[in-house]
Amino acid sequence: MNWDRVQGNWKQFKGQVQQKWGKLTEDDLEVIEGKRTELAGRLQERYGYAKDEAEKNIDVWLKQIN
Repeated sequence: MNWDRVQGNWKQFKGQVQQKWGKLTEDDLEVIEGKRTELAGRLQERYGYAKDEAEKNIDVWLKQIN
């Protein structure tokens, strides 16, 4: 799946994102608004991921939701 689809249907994917990364708050999800860079940044903040690690986690998640 590509990120454009996630961004375009953010309201539908929000719940899946929160299931995958439970430390993200509702406020985080509102700020992210489907923006991949925002999601990566929030994952870095909440989970202590390095930038590369956050991006890799997002890629793995995208493959899982196909």
